[in-house]
Amino acid sequence: MTTIILKKGKQESLLRRHPWLFSGAIHHATGTEPEEGDIVDVRSAEGDFLGRGICSLGSIAVRILTFEDEPIDQQWWNRQIAAAYELRKNLGLAASATTTCYRLVHGEGDNLPGLIVDIYGTTAVMQAHTLGIYLNRETIVAALCAVLDEKLTAIYDKSSGTLPSASGVEAMDGYLFGEASSQNILENGHRFLANWADGQKTGFFLDQRDNRALVAHYARGRKVLNTFCYTGGFSVYALAAGAMAVDSVDSSAKAISLTDKNTELNFGNCANHRSYVSDTMDFLRDMPAGEYDLVILDPPAFAKHQKALGNALQGYKRLNARAMEKMPRGSILFTFSCSQAVSGEQFRMAVFSAAALARRNVRILHQLTQPADHPINIYHPEGEYLKGLVLYID
Repeated sequence: MTTIILKKGKQESLLRRHPWLFSGAIHHATGTEPEEGDIVDVRSAEGDFLGRGICSLGSIAVRILTFEDEPIDQQWWNRQIAAAYELRKNLGLAASATTTCYRLVHGEGDNLPGLIVDIYGTTAVMQAHTLGIYLNRETIVAALCAVLDEKLTAIYDKSSGTLPSASGVEAMDGYLFGEASSQNILENGHRFLANWADGQKTGFFLDQRDNRALVAHYARGRKVLNTFCYTGGFSVYALAAGAMAVDSVDSSAKAISLTDKNTELNFGNCANHRSYVSDTMDFLRDMPAGEYDLVILDPPAFAKHQKALGNALQGYKRLNARAMEKMPRGSILFTFSCSQAVSGEQFRMAVFSAAALARRNVRILHQLTQPADHPINIYHPEGEYLKGLVLYID
C-alpha cells in the first residue's frame, strides 16, 4: 500500500479529523506511485499514522475513510452502511408508513466521502463522486444487501454525471442488483413519481422535505408562486395545505410535465394549480405586482466552485430583489441556496443586499438547512450546503 508523507506541520487538519487532505500538504509518497482511486495511508513527517483513504488527482488529494489503522474490507463497508442505516431508523425514516424515500448515505456526513445512496421504496440509488468509490461498487452493493436485506430489491448506479471527468472512466448508469421500474413514493403522506433513470440528481430532491412541510404551514389561504419547481414538491404541499391558488414555474418543459403529473397524482384535475414553462427572472419581471403573497425561490446551484462565487452572489441578489419588488406587504418569501461554495453568511448578505435594492423592510422568520438524513459532519462544515431563509415582507 502506498503511504503519503506530509510536509512538516501539515497534519493539523487531519488531527482535527477533517476528512480532506489537500495536495499542497504532501511532501512525498513511499511505495508504489499512487493512482486515482487507490487506498493509501497518510502519515505525518515524523511517521505517525493519521488516516487511510481514497487517493484523488485533484486539489483534494485524499479523502479519509478512517482515522484508525484498520483494514478497508467488506466488514468495514458493512459497518459503515449499518451505522448510516441505524441513524435513519432512529430518525423514524427507515420504517415510516408515510415517508418511503430518504437519504441513506450522505458522503462525509456519514463518514463515507464521495458516496451518496438514496432510498425509494425498495430501490437504492447510488452515486459515486470519486473514482475510488466507483471502483468499490461491488463491495458497496454487498454491504447494502447485507444491511437492508429483504427491504432492498434493486440497486441502481447513477454515477455517470457525478464522476470527475479527470477520472478517465466513462460510467454507464444501470442496475447493479435486481431491477425495478420508476415508482410512486410517499413523502409525509404526499405522493410523487420518482424517476431515477431520467430525473435530476437521484430522481427527487429529498433534501427539501422538512422545508416543504414548513411551506405547508404558511400556505393556507395564500396565493403561492413556486419557481424552479422541478417535481412540484412545494406546490403539492401548498395545495394540500389549502392554498388559494398555486402557480409553478420552471424553464424545463420536462420538469413542468413532472409537476403536472405529481399534482394530478395527489389532486386529480386541480383547478387551482397552473404551470408555466418560463425563465424565472422573466416570469418575475412580467408578473403583476401583488399577484402572490407566498413566493418560493429554489434555484439550482449558482456556484459549483469558488471561482463562480462572485457571480453567484450577484445572481442571488438580483433574483431575490426582483421577487421582493413585486410582493405585497405581509407576504412570505422562502429563498434558498444549494451552492456548497456559498456560506450561510454570504447568502444572508446577498439577500440583505436584495432587500436594500428593492427598498423593502424584511424580517427573518426562519433560517433553514438540510434535513437530518443529510447530516453534517461536525469536523467537515463544508457539508452544510443547503441554506434557506423564510422572510416576512413588510
